[in-house]
Amino acid sequence: MDNSRRLSKQRSHFSAHPWLQNPNLQATILFFLLLTALLLVWELGVQLKLFSPVMPAASRTIADFWSWIVDPFYDNGPNDKGIGLHLLASLQRVTIGFLIGSAIAIPLGIAIGLSEVVSKAVDPFIQLLRPVSPLAWLPLGLAILKSSEATALFVIAITSIAPTLINTKFGVSHVSRDYLNVARTLGASRWRTIAKVILPAAAPQIVAGLRISIGISWLVIVAAEMIVGGTGIGSFVWNEWNNLNVTSIITAIVVIGLVGILLDRLLGLLHSWVSFGQ
Repeated sequence: MDNSRRLSKQRSHFSAHPWLQNPNLQATILFFLLLTALLLVWELGVQLKLFSPVMPAASRTIADFWSWIVDPFYDNGPNDKGIGLHLLASLQRVTIGFLIGSAIAIPLGIAIGLSEVVSKAVDPFIQLLRPVSPLAWLPLGLAILKSSEATALFVIAITSIAPTLINTKFGVSHVSRDYLNVARTLGASRWRTIAKVILPAAAPQIVAGLRISIGISWLVIVAAEMIVGGTGIGSFVWNEWNNLNVTSIITAIVVIGLVGILLDRLLGLLHSWVSFGQ
């Protein structure tokens, strides 16, 4: 009886407050509970000396994070810049490299998707280069281009090609035959069929490839900047490690993750916009 009364009281409580049944609100509450638990474990672990002495306390890290966020664009010389300036430099490199890679991948993917002969001829190159680690391209880029800036763009471009290329090829080659037959019946030319039928039908797959590529580009730039140096979020992480500023490294990790989420969401919105039925 006690259990049944307790359950009935809980049901009446939730029915009186229907907003508590909102899944988004429940997920938000759970997120903050998990975050609070993580910070508490982190703080206690440092206070009880369960971690390395280099590891800072959660409270100190939050304070340092706030100081970086409050004034992110200061510039006191080459070795003392705000995290915002490093972030902008990295975003600029990623944007340029990503656009270069996309400009190569999309036309090539369309050509491969339209021709079985071209697809079979190019596929061995794709399969050979696709599993190569992005960092393996750095020495080659430095040897060819002799510029750290150009090398960073080269690595981003070449590593962002494969996902967009493969997805574009898949989207173009799997366009419904009904669409192509209708275009042929209406007397549409080859180029008009590509522009008005094939590309719109393949757009969701193409954007899905771009979405993967932008994530890889953002991942690669951090590693590339650690090696080539200069201004950038990767260089910031490496310099802070050399100075043993672990709180600044954690700040950079959080910023990198947030920017990565933002880039993915932007391409996700574009994917929804080009998808049929949306």
